Amino acid sequence: MAVGNEPQGVRCLDHLRKQAEAGEYAAQLGSPATPVASVVDSSRDLERRCANCRPGQFQSIVGPLKDPAKNSGDCEPCGSLENLGMPGLPAAPGPTVSQHTIVNPRMLSRIGARPPASMDALSPLSMVKTCVSVEALLKLFGQHFFKFCKMSGYDRMLRTLGGNLTEFIENLDALHSYLALSYQEMNAPSFRVERGADGKTLLHYYSDRRGLCHMVPGILEAVARDFFDIDVTMDVLGVNHEEERTGKKEHVVFLIVQKPRRQTLEAAFLRMKERYWSVSAGPVKKSRWEAVRSAVRFGEGRLMNTFTPIYPERLWIDEKTFCSAVPFHIVFDESLRIKQAGVNVQKYVPGLQTQKIRLDEYFSIIHPQVTFNIFSICKFINSQFVLKARREMMPKAWKSQPMLKLRGSDVPCRIAPTFGKLVSQMIWMESTRCMVYMCSPKLRSLHELEEQRMHLSDIAPHDTTRDLILLNQQRLAEMELSTQLERKKEELRVLSKHLAAEKKKTETLLYAMLPEHVANQLKEGEKSPEVHHEREFKTCTILFSDVVTFTNICAACEPIQIVNMLNSMYSRFDRLTSIHEVYKVETIGDAYMVVGGVPVPVRNHAQRVANFALGMRVSAREVMNPVTGEPIQIRVGIHTGPVLAGVVGDKMPRYCLFGDTVNTASRMESHGLPSKVHLSPTTYRALENQGFEIIERGEIEVKGKGKMTTYFLVRSLSASEDEIMGRPAARLDCAGERAGNLVAGAG
Repeated sequence: MAVGNEPQGVRCLDHLRKQAEAGEYAAQLGSPATPVASVVDSSRDLERRCANCRPGQFQSIVGPLKDPAKNSGDCEPCGSLENLGMPGLPAAPGPTVSQHTIVNPRMLSRIGARPPASMDALSPLSMVKTCVSVEALLKLFGQHFFKFCKMSGYDRMLRTLGGNLTEFIENLDALHSYLALSYQEMNAPSFRVERGADGKTLLHYYSDRRGLCHMVPGILEAVARDFFDIDVTMDVLGVNHEEERTGKKEHVVFLIVQKPRRQTLEAAFLRMKERYWSVSAGPVKKSRWEAVRSAVRFGEGRLMNTFTPIYPERLWIDEKTFCSAVPFHIVFDESLRIKQAGVNVQKYVPGLQTQKIRLDEYFSIIHPQVTFNIFSICKFINSQFVLKARREMMPKAWKSQPMLKLRGSDVPCRIAPTFGKLVSQMIWMESTRCMVYMCSPKLRSLHELEEQRMHLSDIAPHDTTRDLILLNQQRLAEMELSTQLERKKEELRVLSKHLAAEKKKTETLLYAMLPEHVANQLKEGEKSPEVHHEREFKTCTILFSDVVTFTNICAACEPIQIVNMLNSMYSRFDRLTSIHEVYKVETIGDAYMVVGGVPVPVRNHAQRVANFALGMRVSAREVMNPVTGEPIQIRVGIHTGPVLAGVVGDKMPRYCLFGDTVNTASRMESHGLPSKVHLSPTTYRALENQGFEIIERGEIEVKGKGKMTTYFLVRSLSASEDEIMGRPAARLDCAGERAGNLVAGAG
């Protein structure tokens, strides 16, 4: 049975099949009689076969839209010509191929059809553009949506909704209410199953969104096949738009027809009989009942759906006992007049003891948002109802304190906590033409229980609200503990961040005193060759410098002026050590000592120290003599040779250099001239042919060394002054360009 009104394409295809059987279609094509293959439902795999072929000889096409060109052509088994299309195939196509007909281009010449002007018209998109109706697409979407829900992890939850399709549908509203806890913006539809007097099953579908009702047959047919092993066909009997509080709701009525798909009750009994005889014939002796029980397992097959309950002729419970055993319930008739109420409902809503009062006088419906009348309640009877007590109907003494809330299942609470609330299920009793509203107090913690001045004894022993309160109280305690742990974790994170910042400061200070790798070894407590044991460097270059006439300057100036002068000079020198990657050993008074090739050996240590010395000479011109106001002058001496290096001392440890190379470098500085870089013979040989201009000073007498031929470093031939000083070239180029523009503008 088709969904809703049968699409025109399906009727046309049926008519086409009849024409083919009568030979009419062959006459229109001008070819011998060629029966047309059968076309199955578009939601399943397409099958095509020639009617001349015996059953079973056919080619299966998986998916109607995957390769439309294969949906027509020659029959694979016998070679007969056939034309297979989608449900939108015209009833009697002529020689011209329709855009909506799915064909194979190679058959055009065989049937004498005229091809379209452009073969783009036969593209898969254009061929299926109008072949499938919107209703069929929505039905397919519903089937795939059910598969998507299963793959998303909702398979077990969906299987537990009911033992048959009717129970499954009746519990969909409860599932939507549960999911609304996580998806608060979800606007779910409502379902209600009605059994007609003629035995037919009707499904009432209510939704705020129009046009989506055709998804329902696809979903429920897939559910019936997958979960309950039955085929279901659903037909639209009527569509109405009814006015409710939230606006117009679409009300669609479906007729549901169920038929066994894979097995019948007789087949199930036959298999049970076979199992019984096979088990009873085994070597182990069993009673007949044990054999049957082993053959039929509870919950397997279709036997569990044959269960029929037995009801007593009358209720063996009196009114007083029932109202006490179910303390939270309300029975009202079609006019909403309250007939009876549980003892605790009367206790906490005292107005309900009044005779002939209406339910809507004391409560308003919060969920679902429908009109408060018996007709709307019956329409949404499967929904979880939330009733809110009217403040004006409560006693004056109760208006200033939290009022009773009642619950029946997990429904999201979005109402102000100062109102009483009823949350539960409506059950229609046809014999008395009344509705019973089963509910329970909505209490989530012991704190709320105390606020209501209630005790656990006020809640029925069978009511799960007791367990909910205690479990939720435990959950709240765990949440509080988790919150405290998160708070402590955040505090530790902040402290760790501050500790990391302080550690970085300490490391920066330590690395300023010692080489980084030596400092790391000291922190880790390692005994390296450089700790308490000297390490020999076969070659390195040492530089000493001092200020000319520093003693006279100190005698003529205030101490603070000397400190400022030295700080200005040393700051410039320290920047140069980073540029040329040399290690600053120490400063003593006006003496400044650096080394290249220690503590990390490098081949070009002499070139690095030489460039550093040229940079020192330039930087010294930027430092003023506090006595004369003119730039200071420095002497620089450099020597290359082997040294011993290591950390000495436990308190304020220093990285020191030892050896004659240190003494010789100091002598080069002391025997030098103002604003000159004095080189020893070994340093000259290290810098020779390395891109430096060097002049010979001649032979001089060096204290403790005798006569030595020394040299003066003039300049670098491979690096400019800006490169030696580490000035950005781009910045200088931009500055020069701006200056040129200013000059040009002035001109």
